[in-house]
Amino acid sequence: MFQKLLHFLRNFYVATGLVLLVWMTFFDANDLPSQAQNWWKLRELESDVKYYQTKIKAVQTERREVLGNDKLREKFAREKYLMKKPTEDVFVIVDEQNEPLEK
Repeated sequence: MFQKLLHFLRNFYVATGLVLLVWMTFFDANDLPSQAQNWWKLRELESDVKYYQTKIKAVQTERREVLGNDKLREKFAREKYLMKKPTEDVFVIVDEQNEPLEK
């Protein structure tokens, strides 16, 4: 009788453990596919952070250069924003895809 009870309890715990493992793997809110998806999304966002940090550094460098000199500020405004004096005309030369030749 004691052997049958031990065998039943051992099978009960094994079965319960398997059911719990299956539940946590596929049906839980934090299941393995969701965890893998979140991990990939985190890696993608970390690479985006690196990209934007380099862009921020480039803009800060450009800003320091432009704000320090009046001639550079005027040149920057003319080239980047196509600003002009009232007596001037601005011509933008474009390629076949209607993109400016100088960027």
